[in-house]
Amino acid sequence: MPKALVHDPLPDRRWRQSFRRKLLAWFNRHQRDLPWRRSQDPYRIWLSEIMLQQTQVATVTAYYQRFLSRFPTISALAGAEETDVLRQWEGLGYYRRARQLHAAAKRIVAEHGGRFPRDLHMMEKLPGIGRYTAGAIASIAFDVRAPILEANTVRLHSRLLGFRGDPTSVPGQRLLWRFAEAILPKRGSGDLNQALMELGSLICTPRAPCCEACPVRSLCPTQIGGWQDVIPAPKRKTKFENVREAAVVVRRSGKVLLRKRSDGERWAGLWDFVRFPLCALRGDDLTRELSQKVYEQVGVKIQPGQLRTTIQHAVTRFRITLECFECAYLSGATTASRRASMAWVTPCRLGEYPLSASGRKLAVLIASWGVLEE
Repeated sequence: MPKALVHDPLPDRRWRQSFRRKLLAWFNRHQRDLPWRRSQDPYRIWLSEIMLQQTQVATVTAYYQRFLSRFPTISALAGAEETDVLRQWEGLGYYRRARQLHAAAKRIVAEHGGRFPRDLHMMEKLPGIGRYTAGAIASIAFDVRAPILEANTVRLHSRLLGFRGDPTSVPGQRLLWRFAEAILPKRGSGDLNQALMELGSLICTPRAPCCEACPVRSLCPTQIGGWQDVIPAPKRKTKFENVREAAVVVRRSGKVLLRKRSDGERWAGLWDFVRFPLCALRGDDLTRELSQKVYEQVGVKIQPGQLRTTIQHAVTRFRITLECFECAYLSGATTASRRASMAWVTPCRLGEYPLSASGRKLAVLIASWGVLEE
């Protein structure tokens, strides 16, 4: 008995040719003038792609310019102190990206003579570079025929295929990667990849896509069928957890205590005030908890003081109420094992240390609390 023919969900060659022609014509007219598009330097493209992960273009632009001014080359980045790298990154969030960028720069200098590798597999061996980032760098900088798949193109490709399944599932990812590769031309993959991301960002938006302005609307089954609200399949809603924490500003002789957060902690590599989950509500229980946990974390005894302010902020799935206390140092010396990860800092020098967004807010507030003397 003959085997039944299996329908290939990917569009045919004529569709792909028409799609590329229409998309590139639109991109040539409407592409944004972004600083990382003015160069084919793989370092600049790499930096932009890392910064753009989970961050809007409007936010990234100023950080990109500032970062490049401070670290204009891979060698300059590799030779920098991690604290300086994190300080330049401060405000972009997801600080693991900056630490991996720094580690990868060191590897490139040590193993590739400071030149960004052209080979996709070599790129993917570098910290923080996965299949998407490697494909973006290789196609844009070196015109390698390499596909990309990120948030905007996942949505765009799902609609172009009329794919109603879960785009994050193994079958969904396999299909979308196949499509991303199939639509690439023999030459000029970098331009097409950038055009795809631009179309997804500006036109094929998650809600109320601008189908009337889309150059490929006549080729899109989702637009033709009116399925924009159901493709791609909606993500599961994030369940947020409310958390209460304390930030303790320990003061001594006009200085405040900072500690460097270690690997495995939230915001690893950044400096912070003494911070921990808080259980007690008030009175003696609160006083004991503050004293005990400060001692456990930094090895000094304190005189708990007043609650100075409360900061509301969010980290991933946590909604955090941060209660900020000002406490006086009583006794205790920094041990040798802790000395490298602790510092007594005058308020006017807090700007020199990389802090989280909530840590920076607290640092700014400290200046308004008056003279921090015993």
